[in-house]
Amino acid sequence: MYKKPYIIAEIGCNHKGDMDIAKELITVASSFCKVDAVKFQKRCPKVLLTEEQYNAPHPNPLNSYGTTYGQHREFLEFNVDQHAQLKEWCEREGVVYSTSVWDMPSAKEIAGLNPEFIKIPSACNTHFEMLQWLCDNYKGEIHLSLGMTSHKEEEEIIQLFVNNGRNQDLVLYNCTSGYPVPFEDVCLLEITRLRQLYEDKVKGIGFSGHHKGIAIDDGAYTLGANYIERHYTLDRTWKGTDHAASLEPDGIRKLVRNLQALHTALAYKQEEILPIENVQREKLKYRKDVL
Repeated sequence: MYKKPYIIAEIGCNHKGDMDIAKELITVASSFCKVDAVKFQKRCPKVLLTEEQYNAPHPNPLNSYGTTYGQHREFLEFNVDQHAQLKEWCEREGVVYSTSVWDMPSAKEIAGLNPEFIKIPSACNTHFEMLQWLCDNYKGEIHLSLGMTSHKEEEEIIQLFVNNGRNQDLVLYNCTSGYPVPFEDVCLLEITRLRQLYEDKVKGIGFSGHHKGIAIDDGAYTLGANYIERHYTLDRTWKGTDHAASLEPDGIRKLVRNLQALHTALAYKQEEILPIENVQREKLKYRKDVL
């Protein structure tokens, strides 16, 4: 009944704008953590931000990599050639490369690299022009988070993919947009709702978590979300807004271990009494005939 868990380590911008750190994140995610995929982000700050937003100070100056918010965002961006290099490194390490795209230029650039899947973040899932362009021009899977999204918007998103015959390439993620998210706001039963409404229409249901620890992810998988995405960093104390809501390598490694164990354990008995039980049955089972 349960599909093998597919685990994505979201690097996002946790590379701090440094390709050497990005390469190390890829290597560790593949060789030590054993994830299926890593995911970066691609934005064009001058497209996404108004002039006022671009030139405003970062809301938390201690986390800023520039004198303005726009410069901060530019510092953390890799260009398309660098993303091509990231993809090559991923392929060399045997892990899938992907990227979240936040605007039309980014979507076009990343689609040109032909990754296995492209992610639509919660913030951009109602950018219908971008979704339509991807449906028309990109043939890979499209993974989409549903944080900050009304049910009406959710239905409009699904219908766009159905109308374009691309719904079987769509993976929907239950997500609460907060950093970090307290347990009472994770709302895991949204996975059940998404499965009831859309499981027969889309490729899969996932869970994108921003909570603390790794216990919640086991619950998400048990409820039927076989795509699990978590933010990932080498050091949670590093400068930046996402590091504190991320898992370090050992956390990701344990997440993978636990989900793989769950996948193995979530099964019915193939026999009423398993072979492993027979020895114990002979020793321990109450039998009236031997009294």
